[in-house]
Amino acid sequence: MMMMCKEATRLMSLKQDRPLTFQERISLRLHLSMCGACRECDRQFTLLHEAGEKFVPEHDPDTKVEPDKKDDPEQDDDGR
Repeated sequence: MMMMCKEATRLMSLKQDRPLTFQERISLRLHLSMCGACRECDRQFTLLHEAGEKFVPEHDPDTKVEPDKKDDPEQDDDGR
């Protein structure tokens, strides 16, 4: 069964966050080989992802991020 554009778009987005499974890659490649609109969408996803990487520092898993105290429901208005 042919993949629909909606599913192809979901996979294009997903591949920016994690590697696709073998089946996902094959299905997406087959769809992209037949759908020019989705090929253009995939190109734009890639461009946006690459542009975003230039502005967002790479995450260091050893860096601990402290929660914002103003959003902590355990503290009252005085910070206690």
